[in-house]
Amino acid sequence: MYKLILLRHGESVWNKKNIFTGWTDVDLSQNGVKEAEMAARLLKKENLYFDFAFTSVLKRAIRTLWIVQDKMDLMWVPVKRNWRLNERHYGALQGLNKEGMVKKVGFEQVFKWRRSYDVRPPALKLSDKRHPIHEEKYKNVKRNFLPSTESLHDCVNRVMPYWYSSIVPKIKTNLVIVSAHGNSLRGIVKHLDGLSKREVEKLNIPTGYPLIYELNNKLNPVNKYYLGNQKEIDKAIHKVESQIK
Repeated sequence: MYKLILLRHGESVWNKKNIFTGWTDVDLSQNGVKEAEMAARLLKKENLYFDFAFTSVLKRAIRTLWIVQDKMDLMWVPVKRNWRLNERHYGALQGLNKEGMVKKVGFEQVFKWRRSYDVRPPALKLSDKRHPIHEEKYKNVKRNFLPSTESLHDCVNRVMPYWYSSIVPKIKTNLVIVSAHGNSLRGIVKHLDGLSKREVEKLNIPTGYPLIYELNNKLNPVNKYYLGNQKEIDKAIHKVESQIK
């Protein structure tokens, strides 16, 4: 029996302002720091002292992991960072307020951009300074791999090769935590739970609450659960679901 810890980063400053974030490298809000500290307490309570960690190259996920490691006295644990665990790229929507876009183009269009499996938001131009080709952190990533926009399907296709090549081998020898983002984690959950496109569209992962998977020898789930108070978890899930209502 193996265990896997999935953790969506704490609330970011743009989560708080209800802004499309994507690959924009914003930090945690004060509440996000508290959520990361809460995650550490929940993991300690269950004696889930991980010994290997994965995260994206975005600071909100990295800092969440740092806080958890610090509060659990696990700063020594090896960490691998990779761009494939980044949040879904929201293209030209990045930096725009979600409710403001609803007023501008209508709820149905924003809902499709945000929640549908195959629809991509408007793309960034290569000349746009927000495009990842202009960022130092991606200098070693092949240019044609760096997105101008992504659907959830694109995000899943980006995450899964890294899941198989890097994360799966570690799960078999370590207690692994993946500190990442709502959509990159949705890709992993889609795979583990065998969700359909429509089912994953309805999936919402709350910030700061560790999601624990218990896996058999074939890495098929036999149990999964969030750590924490169920009413508060439900409230946090509803908050994610209601961002454009």
